[in-house]
Amino acid sequence: MVYKRVLLKLSGEVLTGSQGYGIDPEMITYISSQIKDIYDLGIEIGIVIGGGNIYRGIKAERQGIDRITGDYMGMIATAINGLALKEYLKRSEVDAVVVSAMEIGKVVEPYERGKALKYLEEGKVLIFICGTGNPVFTTDTAAVLRAMEMDAKVVLKATRVDGIYDKDPEIYNDAIFFHELSYEDVLKKKLKVMDATAITICMEHNIPIIVFNIKEKGNMRKVLTGERIGTIVKGVKYEE
Repeated sequence: MVYKRVLLKLSGEVLTGSQGYGIDPEMITYISSQIKDIYDLGIEIGIVIGGGNIYRGIKAERQGIDRITGDYMGMIATAINGLALKEYLKRSEVDAVVVSAMEIGKVVEPYERGKALKYLEEGKVLIFICGTGNPVFTTDTAAVLRAMEMDAKVVLKATRVDGIYDKDPEIYNDAIFFHELSYEDVLKKKLKVMDATAITICMEHNIPIIVFNIKEKGNMRKVLTGERIGTIVKGVKYEE
């Protein structure tokens, strides 16, 4: 394996499948099978999951809701997704634990770094919910923070497209694909990979990001066995 411990960032939108909203049972079953595939290789896996398939805090103000309240609503949406993913992973015989950055009473246990590291060492998949536990910060930022705290060697960002393009390939047929980028290039070109805070943290701690299409079966395994899949963002200057 190229990487022994990884942080997988799953957007909520990936869970919608063909439905366009909510959780598509077929899609979450498929994603669980992809996670099972690398779990069986003995890779230690942490997952940060978004909530955009249910609610996004940035929509709050347009709907007449206070932005901070909207962000908390978005965090609760990640909890719904995380609990669902745990159940589908259980069906795939994957031992998973959900930990939350925000207190949710009896539903899941709170995130504690020491305990989380112990779970990883025991071979459990960790599902991190509620982002950083703070409004304004995105789940992308939460993903790189957890990667740093868990000493993950790479952040895998699962998307619906093959990697990073100069513009949305689902809208523009002439979108240009990048095989490799530096952190500086992502910031300079204002590419919508992750928010600037997340990219900066990865740059400062030299954590590579691999963006790949999770809808292509086996892609996650290919990435972790060294195949050139998707786009890698790292501390090497990209040459146009």
